[in-house]
Amino acid sequence: MIFDLGGVLVDWDPRHLYRQVLADEDEVERFLAEVCTWEWHMQHDAGRSMTETIPELAARFPEHAEAIGLWHERYHDMVAGEIPGTVEVVRELHDAGVRLFALTNMPAEVMHVFDRFDWMDLFEAVVVSGRERVTKPDPAIYRILVDRHGVNVATTAFVDDRPENVAAADTLGFHGIQFTDAAALRTALGLRTGDGTSTDL
Repeated sequence: MIFDLGGVLVDWDPRHLYRQVLADEDEVERFLAEVCTWEWHMQHDAGRSMTETIPELAARFPEHAEAIGLWHERYHDMVAGEIPGTVEVVRELHDAGVRLFALTNMPAEVMHVFDRFDWMDLFEAVVVSGRERVTKPDPAIYRILVDRHGVNVATTAFVDDRPENVAAADTLGFHGIQFTDAAALRTALGLRTGDGTSTDL
C-alpha cells in the first residue's frame, strides 16, 4: 500500500495558518489566490527552497512580507491534525503484515512537521517530492519508489486525494484509490467496518 500524506492522513491546508493571522475569510482567500498561490507553492514541492522563494515573493508584495514569511516559519500550523479514521486503517494494514509506503508532494525542508505523528514509523519508506525534485503526477516519482524499494506494482494499491495523481498511478499499473474519507477507503480495501462487516484484505 502506498499512501499520500496531506489530504489522506493529515489535514494540510494553508488556510489553517492564515485564518489565525489575517483579518477575515475574504482576506485569506485573496491572499492565497493572489500572493501565496498554489503555483508558487508547487516550486517547494518540486525542490526549490523557501529561503529563495520567500524573499523573491516578498519583494513583489512588500505589503505582505510578514505574512509570506509565515509560510516557512509557521508551516506546522498548516497541519491541523489527523484526518479521522485513516491512521487506524494504516495501523490495521501494518498489523496484517502489509508493506506500507508514503509518497508525498511536500517541501523537504518542512518534513519535520510529521515528527509529532508516531504512526510515521509504520511506513517502510517515505518518498518526498522535494527531495527527489519531481512531483506527482509525474510518472518518474512513482518509479523512484518502485525501483528503490522493490515494489510490485500489480499487487499494490495507491491512495491519494487528488484525481490526477490516482490516474497517473492507474496508468502505471497500480490499483488507484481516490481518497474521500476513511469509511470509503475501508470499503475499497475490503476492511472490517465499525459494525464488524467485511474482513477481506
